[in-house]
Amino acid sequence: MYPPRLIEHFQNPRNVGELAPPAITVEVANPACGDILRLSVRFADGRAAEVRYKVRGCTASIAAGSALTEWIAGKTRGELAAFDTALIDEAVGGLPAASKHAAVLCADGVKKLLEMKI
Repeated sequence: MYPPRLIEHFQNPRNVGELAPPAITVEVANPACGDILRLSVRFADGRAAEVRYKVRGCTASIAAGSALTEWIAGKTRGELAAFDTALIDEAVGGLPAASKHAAVLCADGVKKLLEMKI
């Protein structure tokens, strides 16, 4: 049902946890399915220096959060603004149609992160 890369991110998630201030922490939820993504990013020299996440949700959302942290690492705010759900879909090897909400949750997290002042 799930592609191997998605399963690998789910079984061995990267960057799990939370960062203390001065990191920026945002939380977004998908009201339709109830999944919640908490994303913490510490910026240094205009780039995402450290990234952590926590997800309460399905297999796809956990894997997507892991892939998202890898994608965010080292990016500038301008690069983050170019985020598209297709990036997560590709990073996990393809999300099944019923799990596309996981990429949307990631997009909502990046959007909310960009609304915060650094």
